[in-house]
Amino acid sequence: MKNFKCFLSFFILLFVFTGLLAGCQKDTSSLTKIKVAEVTHSVFYAPSYVAMSEGFFEEEGLEVELTNAGGADKAMAALISGEVQVGFMGPEATIYVYNEGGKDIPINFAQLTQRDGSFLVSKNPNPNFTFDSLKGSEIIGGRKGGVPEMTLEYVLKSKGLDARPDDKNAEVNVRTDIAFDAMAGAFTGLDADYVTLFEPLATSMENEGKGYIVASIGEQVDNIPYTCYSTTASYMNENGDQIQAFTNAIYKAQQWVASHSSEEIATSIHGFFSEMEYDDLVTVVNRYKSIDAWAETPILKEESLNNLMTVMEEAGQLDQRAPYDVIVDTSYAEHAVESIK
Repeated sequence: MKNFKCFLSFFILLFVFTGLLAGCQKDTSSLTKIKVAEVTHSVFYAPSYVAMSEGFFEEEGLEVELTNAGGADKAMAALISGEVQVGFMGPEATIYVYNEGGKDIPINFAQLTQRDGSFLVSKNPNPNFTFDSLKGSEIIGGRKGGVPEMTLEYVLKSKGLDARPDDKNAEVNVRTDIAFDAMAGAFTGLDADYVTLFEPLATSMENEGKGYIVASIGEQVDNIPYTCYSTTASYMNENGDQIQAFTNAIYKAQQWVASHSSEEIATSIHGFFSEMEYDDLVTVVNRYKSIDAWAETPILKEESLNNLMTVMEEAGQLDQRAPYDVIVDTSYAEHAVESIK
């Protein structure tokens, strides 16, 4: 009888413990899942990861599944094919689709970053770097027609340099034959003098003694809608509530980032960059804060989009401008800003 009571007591305790444990676990069954393809995985997109780590998406009833597409072209392909519901990339991808006559036009509904987030990395130390140092050099600049490559060209030309893509006779030869996600690896194995990289890759190269950060590209150019969230017109029409909830979460994250220190931001997103030392992550966050990389609201302004299209025209990648009111819908962002205090 004594053994039976002990046995019974054990199972009662086990039942209570199991119930408590279950109560501590998050119930995601009531959340709506949204798949997002991000152009690349970078600290540059810190507010996006804050929205996840701080639970802002869950507050809005969403469960976000994030995948690294490895380039804007691939992120757009995933969006158009229906593989994901939201694409996270530069609006240039939407402009290309519009000008090609696509039927279900992707629409940009929330802006996250407002400056170029890439850094110019030199193969050799150059503590006295100036842009004149680039004369006679070769730079791995990314995919032709991508915003990183076009912005780089725009900056180099604004500095009075004759920079041309894939032209060894140019004053600065900007290579565009290397895939976006292969640029860091290619830089170590090729004869190129410089490469443009996002964080954390730029800092990783520096820590390994394989490269040296000499300049921020974003500091050299006016505000542009560098990365935005977009969805197809059909998805937006059928799922407006979800797009509003998504935009609300992003705005909450933007507010959070604007009001917290680099150390607090690094702590919040460290789980997304576990391969980085915490101190390095703080340094990288500081770099992006110092150039005012993150937009404080998700509203994509027409002037900003026009700046981007000017960059595209200067790079010879845009024959016709896309109408702002066709490829941009600010109603969700405006509602978020008005309703969330």
